[in-house]
Amino acid sequence: MNFDLIVLGSGPGGYVAAIRAAQLGMKVAIVEKESLGGVCLNWGCIPTKALLKSAQVFEYINHAADYGITVGKSSPDFARVIARSRGVADGMSKGIQFLMKKNKIEVINGTGKLKRGKVLEVTSADGVKKDYLAKNIILATGSRSRELPNLKQDGKNIIGYREAMTLEKMPKSMIIVGTGAIGVEFAYFYHSMGCEVTLVEFLPNIMPREDLDVCKELEKIYKKKGLGIMTNASVEKVTLGTNGCDVEIKTAAGIEKKSADIVLSAVGIQANIENIGLEDLGVKTEKGKIVVDGYYQTSVPGIYAIGDVIDTPALAHVASAEGITCVEKIAGMHVATIDYSNIPGCTYCSPEIASVGMTEKEAKEKGYELKVGKFPFSASGKASAAGAKDGFVKVIYDAKYGELLGAHMIGMNVTEMIAEIVVAKKLETTGHEILKAIHPHPTMSEAVMEATAAAYGEVIHL
Repeated sequence: MNFDLIVLGSGPGGYVAAIRAAQLGMKVAIVEKESLGGVCLNWGCIPTKALLKSAQVFEYINHAADYGITVGKSSPDFARVIARSRGVADGMSKGIQFLMKKNKIEVINGTGKLKRGKVLEVTSADGVKKDYLAKNIILATGSRSRELPNLKQDGKNIIGYREAMTLEKMPKSMIIVGTGAIGVEFAYFYHSMGCEVTLVEFLPNIMPREDLDVCKELEKIYKKKGLGIMTNASVEKVTLGTNGCDVEIKTAAGIEKKSADIVLSAVGIQANIENIGLEDLGVKTEKGKIVVDGYYQTSVPGIYAIGDVIDTPALAHVASAEGITCVEKIAGMHVATIDYSNIPGCTYCSPEIASVGMTEKEAKEKGYELKVGKFPFSASGKASAAGAKDGFVKVIYDAKYGELLGAHMIGMNVTEMIAEIVVAKKLETTGHEILKAIHPHPTMSEAVMEATAAAYGEVIHL
């Protein structure tokens, strides 16, 4: 069967690329071995947010008295919380099935492997192999939980993010190794549900890729909530005991021993580039990633790669943007390359974290003279009314020209606020323009204006 485009993988990069190609008049097929939507819809972005919402609702109930409301004793039904999350994921996957039919995209179930001559061999679940020919092939096979040599996952006691979303019963205790988005989100969820949680981070701060002020704020808030945090620490050994896992953790003071029902490995992800025929075609790879040009073509003409399999931020919205850019270039459209300096990152723990652009440290290292402003939500009327005074908005400007270099937020709903900064950076908006753009009151978002005012020495409410 001949196609203009075959996409291997139906995550937020793959299915978006397929739909955009269909909109541009191409005959498109998409190959998927599991459920449409990939990790994001089935095991990542969407079901985790459903879990986190349940945790947030439970937290609200437990603090109802703070809002003048009396409720009876409450407890989480862990099985129903998990079932709700799976139901949300299933609904989203069915939505992708609808979109495939609407856009006349052929869905091929099975495992794909590249062959010479722009042929994709698909092996179905029952072992039947079939070849499909395409003018262009996009590889969007995503990633999986990375395993450390001394932290091999068994799916029961030592688990990855997939198992963390489908545990049969609530653990009493959990050690989470790694404090990126996956680690801190699951830490919030399980701690809120009543689990004793300890976070272990090899680097000096949790959420080490964020601005240092954000890292310190989240650590302070998590410790206040009662989570255990061990930084400058590494898990050296996990032994299965009668009561779960016996864990040896190396710290500056020596080896510390802890026990937990479950150890969750959240040390990052690994690209799914094995067994898809890259070597057979001579597709160039480097450090476990597929090498591509600015429009995602690999070293083999007509073969493209997007999303977690290439060396760009492993985020759903990045994969989607790459898929659209790639397909539009294939279609002969005039399209600009993606500006990776303006990619927002969001973490959905509580409080939420959102950021874009340079951290203060990065901006200083690049030689910029800075104007930095910070506005705490403790000074925000909306945050006080909502009972969510933790956190702040921090903005970073170039002192010479007023260029917006970066913004870093921690607080309630900041993942909804960061888009203002992304658009402002895209439009090359200056600090003066943001300061003079009237923000509505009372809102959380006016903290962006207030932080900018603080950077320029004009803040009113501090």
